[in-house]
Amino acid sequence: MAKLTTKQINQYRKIAQQIRLKILEVVYRTKGPHIGSSFSVTDLLVALYFKALNIKPKETHYKNRDIFILSKGHANLALCATLARRGFFSENLLKRFAVNDGLFEYHPNFDPSKGVEVSSGSLGHGLSIGVGMALAAKNERSKRRVFVLVGDGELDEGSNWEAILCASQYGLDNLVLIVDYNKFQILGKTSEVLNLEPLAAKFKSFGWGTREINGHNFPEIIGALSSVPFKKLKPSAVIAHTIKGKGISFMENNNIWHSKHPSEQEYAAALKELSK
Repeated sequence: MAKLTTKQINQYRKIAQQIRLKILEVVYRTKGPHIGSSFSVTDLLVALYFKALNIKPKETHYKNRDIFILSKGHANLALCATLARRGFFSENLLKRFAVNDGLFEYHPNFDPSKGVEVSSGSLGHGLSIGVGMALAAKNERSKRRVFVLVGDGELDEGSNWEAILCASQYGLDNLVLIVDYNKFQILGKTSEVLNLEPLAAKFKSFGWGTREINGHNFPEIIGALSSVPFKKLKPSAVIAHTIKGKGISFMENNNIWHSKHPSEQEYAAALKELSK
């Protein structure tokens, strides 16, 4: 792909900033969890929805559209804020996020009319669904691609590794797995709970084309997503090294923000940082 210009990079950064501001606003208003998890995937979602995915926000049942599955369902607020910013629905509808009689919950519910292709949140399920969708697309000779985003802690689930084996067996080069490798899960550091390393070598040994990137660097993210499949007749794994709580200094790499919501003072401080 052509090299991104400084203007393009700044545009993506601006969109990501706006989405993080919306995430912060909704978390503060609803007193909900998962702000750290949502911030770590924001740049990845921006690259997907504003560049990589073949989608039509006003034609959500477009037959050959790419499919995105947020297997890391607890980051749904980041997904919904991105879908709204991309034009799948009005940002005003986010006022009905995580409220009684609302439209959205803290995990995705299937609703293609709003761009949500799969209900998720039970960790370890999304990739298996994606394998099935990618295999169906292959059998139908469709140009559709399937992108699945998982958390690193989610890779503790054995069902992922069964799906990883199957994807390689069937040569699903229309399948892309993105690992949000922020090095934390709910109980602590992934290296201490269940060490994943050497992660890239594991994917390669399972027959996947594999690339490691900085998950907050738009040229690297878009460069990787624009280069799939990395190898013919092989599924692609993008290991995105990210920072939990990215964008707010006192949230970054602080696992308390997996569940904590900001106080009035913390909200003001976070708002000041994100508004720069």
